[in-house]
Order: sequence, then structure tokens, then C-alpha cells
Amino acid sequence: MKRLVGLGLVLAGVLYPFAVHFGLGHFAPWQFAVLLGGLWLARSVSAPRRPGNLWMAAVALTFCAVLALSDSSQLLRWYPVLVNAFMLVLFGSSLKYGPPLVERLARLREPQLPEAALSYTRRVTQVWCGFFVLNGGIAAALTLWAPLSWWTLYNGLIAYIAMGLLFAGEWLTRQQVRGRA
Repeated sequence: MKRLVGLGLVLAGVLYPFAVHFGLGHFAPWQFAVLLGGLWLARSVSAPRRPGNLWMAAVALTFCAVLALSDSSQLLRWYPVLVNAFMLVLFGSSLKYGPPLVERLARLREPQLPEAALSYTRRVTQVWCGFFVLNGGIAAALTLWAPLSWWTLYNGLIAYIAMGLLFAGEWLTRQQVRGRA
């Protein structure tokens, strides 16, 4: 069940810009809020108790409640900014309280990381933090000043291409770093 809810949130996040763009002619913003809030509520009930899960769900549910009460189509466009803020806090807090998030992911494949890998994973976590600041900033600027079509194009396609390029660039860099070690 929790995997299904998690998948639902991921799909909602990926398809969200297109749902907003094409759905606003058929659905009210409060209806988006109810659907999104239902997914976040299900996630908070079914997800394992990990640091961050509860506060993220509380913030997301508060966003959904404000969206439902305001019924504002402009507020709908702030959700990608919220998701980027969540990711920034998760990655950034892992830098402060450790171990860095990328190190945790790396240890899933290779539990005994060499010392050079630890500084590398820290740097990659910092790069991802920078990405979330930039991506969230662009999403916010488009929310404030751009037409819905530009917002949809960026948040529904360009942001994912940028993320994919960052993943690919990091993978290529990691291969080079490993080759030198």
C-alpha cells in the first residue's frame, strides 16, 4: 500500500504541471487540493516514521488546506516550488546533521566507502542543494511573472531534463573519479 501511495505522489508530482495546465478548464483549484491532500495524507499514514516525513506531510497538507480554502489557481502553481524546498531541506539538513544524503545512497551499493568517496558524496550533495535552489527559484519566478504555458513547459519538462542532465553528469564524473582512484 505504501509503495502505491508513494508512486501516486511521484506521478502526481511529475504530471502536476500538465494536470494544472489542462485541468483548470474543467476542475476548480480546490479539487486539485483535495486530490493532492488525499495523497499526502495517505503518505503520512502509510510511510515509515523517518525524520522529515511528518513535517513534510504537515507542510504539504497545510498548503493543500490553504489552496482548498482560497480556491486560487495562482496558488496551484506554487506546488513545484514547495517540492524543491522540501528537497533542499532534506539534502541540506543531511549536510548539517550527516551523513550526506548522497553518501547514504552510495552506501546502499557499497557499504564500505573509501575516504575520497566521502568528500565526493558531500560535494555532490552540495551540488544537488544548489540545483534545488536554482530550480525552485526558476519555478517561483515563472509562477510570479510567466504565462501558464511557460510554467507548464518548465516544470513539466525542462526541469526534468535538467535533473536528468545533472544525474548523467554526476555519473560520468563519478566514473572518471573512480578510474583515477
